[in-house]
Amino acid sequence: MTMNNKQRLFGGVVLLGGGVLLAAILLKGQHQDDTRSPVAQPVEQNQNGENRATGEQFDLQPLAVDVETERRLLEEQRKAREKAVAEQEQLAAQYLAMQQQAEADAARKAAEEHAALLASRQAQMQSSDNIPPELIESEQSKLAAAQKTADEKAKIAEQKAKEVEKLKQDAEAKRKANEIEKAKKAEADKRQADADAKAKKEADEKAKKEAEAKRKADAEKKAKQEAEEKRNAEADAKAKKEAEAKRKAEDEKKAKEAEKARQLLEEGDKNWMVQVALAANQANADAVTAKLQAKGFKVTQSKTTKGVRIMVGPSKSREAADTTRKKIAADSSLNMKSAWVIDWVPLDQR
Repeated sequence: MTMNNKQRLFGGVVLLGGGVLLAAILLKGQHQDDTRSPVAQPVEQNQNGENRATGEQFDLQPLAVDVETERRLLEEQRKAREKAVAEQEQLAAQYLAMQQQAEADAARKAAEEHAALLASRQAQMQSSDNIPPELIESEQSKLAAAQKTADEKAKIAEQKAKEVEKLKQDAEAKRKANEIEKAKKAEADKRQADADAKAKKEADEKAKKEAEAKRKADAEKKAKQEAEEKRNAEADAKAKKEAEAKRKAEDEKKAKEAEKARQLLEEGDKNWMVQVALAANQANADAVTAKLQAKGFKVTQSKTTKGVRIMVGPSKSREAADTTRKKIAADSSLNMKSAWVIDWVPLDQR
């Protein structure tokens, strides 16, 4: 294989690797554009009042039920984008590694072939006696320069191989870091979900307890109201009963007062007395008075021109005075069967 063919082969490999890298970058950009939210097109109304999009038609995503759902959807979209970007970066790194490996292999092979060609020429020059020494020295200089170039290319190829290996290691480390980050994120999400579930459970239990407490408070309030209404009803009944009794007592009092007024109207303001004896002197009057008082009678003395009048009373009615008279006449120890009822008016009222 000639040098020109090797150079053309090397250029083709470089172009191929560059095309692969460019395609990976384009795919990455297209995926990022696809993950973006669609932009609403302007909408105008037609003659029938119906909305018509002025641009291309597309499906609007439905709104989330609440903020928590919206946050979860955004987090899932972010994870999907990160995963796609990581896959594209890993794919680009693989393509770049393949390109650099191909370049290194081509450079190494070209260096080896060029060294072999120089060695063959050197051997031919050494075996030929017709070549001038100066030409040999020139050719040897060229061979040395070519050998140096080949060594440099070999070093470059080795360096590229190391870079490819480093890229692979970096991609693997990044992949592991992403996995660790995802695991941490999943654990954090799980802890957050557990915390949210616990908080919701506590909130539900608190709401349940508050509802139960409110129910008990309402029941107690109702019971108190019923007891208060019962007490009020009993108090009203008692007050009504007392009012009725008071009314009856007042009616009875009024009836008695009316009866008393009637008696006063009919009989006047009289003091009925029971006269039991007429003593000749004060000593005899005192002796009779003492005997009557010993029996529990109220005795009144009144002096007259004929002697001292001894009377029991007074009584408000003739009937009461006559009852007292009968009691005195029935007592044989008094021996006052001749007692009689009189209408007596004290001297100060005459």
